[in-house]
Amino acid sequence: MAPISSLRNLGPATNAAFRKVGIRTAEQLREMGADEAYARLLEAGQRPHFIGYYVLHMALQNRPWNDCKGDEKAALRRRFDELKASHFDSGLAGLEAELDALGVGLRR
Repeated sequence: MAPISSLRNLGPATNAAFRKVGIRTAEQLREMGADEAYARLLEAGQRPHFIGYYVLHMALQNRPWNDCKGDEKAALRRRFDELKASHFDSGLAGLEAELDALGVGLRR
C-alpha cells in the first residue's frame, strides 16, 4: 500500500490531512475519488482551497498540477463551489482553529 504522498503533486502535508479523515493510502484515495475525499476534508473543518482541490484531481490523473486550464478548470471550479456549499461548515472550521490553538482540537 503506497502513501498518499507517493502520488504526483501530493506531499507530506496532504498525506497528514487525509490521514486525519481516515484516508491512509493512495489506493484508498484513488478508489474514493477526488470529490468524496475532498468532501471528507471539508466536513472535518479543513478550510476550502480551490488550488488544493484541482491539484488533487490532477494527482489522481498523474498530471502536473498546473495542467488544469480553460474549460476543465472552470468545470472543476463549479464542482468545488458545490462541494464547499454542501460540505463546509465555517463555524466548525472556526471552532477547530480555536481548539487547535489551545492544543486540544481534532488535529491533535
